[in-house]
Amino acid sequence: MNNNPEITKQDADMAQFRFALIAPVVQGLFPDASATAYYKRVTENPLTLPDGTVVKYSYKTLEKWKSEYTNGGLDALLPGRRSDMGVSRVLNDEAICEIYRMKQEHPRMNATQIYHHLVAESFIPACVSVDSVQRFIKNNDLKSARNPNLKDRKAFEEDGFGKCWQADTCYLPYITENGKSKRVYCIMIIDDHSRLLVGGGLFYSDNAFNFQKVLKQAVATYGIPDKLYVDNGCSYSNEQLSMICVSLGIVLLHTKVRDGASKGKVERHFRTLKERWLYTLDIGSITSLSQFDSMLKDYMRTYNTTFHRGIDSTPMDRYLNSEYKPKPPQSEEWLDECFLNRITRKVRKDSTISIDKVSFDVPMQFISVKVDIRFLPDDMDSAYILFDGKHYPLRRTNRNENCHVKRQNPIDYSRIGGVG
Repeated sequence: MNNNPEITKQDADMAQFRFALIAPVVQGLFPDASATAYYKRVTENPLTLPDGTVVKYSYKTLEKWKSEYTNGGLDALLPGRRSDMGVSRVLNDEAICEIYRMKQEHPRMNATQIYHHLVAESFIPACVSVDSVQRFIKNNDLKSARNPNLKDRKAFEEDGFGKCWQADTCYLPYITENGKSKRVYCIMIIDDHSRLLVGGGLFYSDNAFNFQKVLKQAVATYGIPDKLYVDNGCSYSNEQLSMICVSLGIVLLHTKVRDGASKGKVERHFRTLKERWLYTLDIGSITSLSQFDSMLKDYMRTYNTTFHRGIDSTPMDRYLNSEYKPKPPQSEEWLDECFLNRITRKVRKDSTISIDKVSFDVPMQFISVKVDIRFLPDDMDSAYILFDGKHYPLRRTNRNENCHVKRQNPIDYSRIGGVG
């Protein structure tokens, strides 16, 4: 990346916002007579940025973003370095996710009670004021324990396979493996048009990287969807997923807060999954996650080839009969690159950086420099620094081994203690 800019959630949201505006041109789906006509139409009125700011863009700005995206991909859509770069937000991502969870499970809890919970559980430091939590709850319409507004809903369906995928997580029962009882989470992706289950997997944790693994396998198998529709949980609302979607050319859409019913197809499927499959299993006989996941894959194959009353066909037949097919990934290597997580770190004076509290050695020429790092959370041995288009591998710090590494400026022991 140019000058190794700090990547934050605000940056990722802005890149996704810009991509969503140019996506119909990138994907060739605009209904207007020309791309310019499309740009002029969508910039007729002011647009609301992810941070709530309202701005008026020229159609030429969108033309520039399209050109930059074509030439530079995701990096070209990230905003430039801001003057407040490096300043932490008052409420971090973990605290925000916990606020949503608390309001969903305990809708009558007020902001002060939630604030004390966040401090007690170390989501935020005590120096953060209660006003910050109160403002967040107010600005995100989380104050009421009831929903006073009836949602205007209509049945909808995309007219081709891959135009929209819906994804969500479902809690499954605990299983006992190696003497330990653990909760199982099912992550599933379903195609809006065909109802085909394009991706699914079972995990012991519901986190962003596990969803990324399911999405990557789905894209490798069925191609790149136009849109991905998900909720606001931590697994689905994070800067890494935003950047992955922009790299792939996917428009990432989120439901409104506490409105999971808006992605009804995947929600309805989880009910089917429980009724047709889960409730028929002897959970006590399942002794490993891999065994449970293999059973899920069998269910998915059966579901995809079973008649579906809602579409008067099997999901597989509807997929095969769809005239619209998503484009495949450019290559396996390209897909791997798109799904790498991205962070920036400033290299310490001892040529190390820290990722998730683990120290890594880096080449000494990067001392005191902010570097752009690409990695997979479950394969840190392949992590590297990307600088000027070149890869510089990271290495886990071994302090004992480093004691015996010959340095360019060795210690002169003859001068220790004043000898000399």
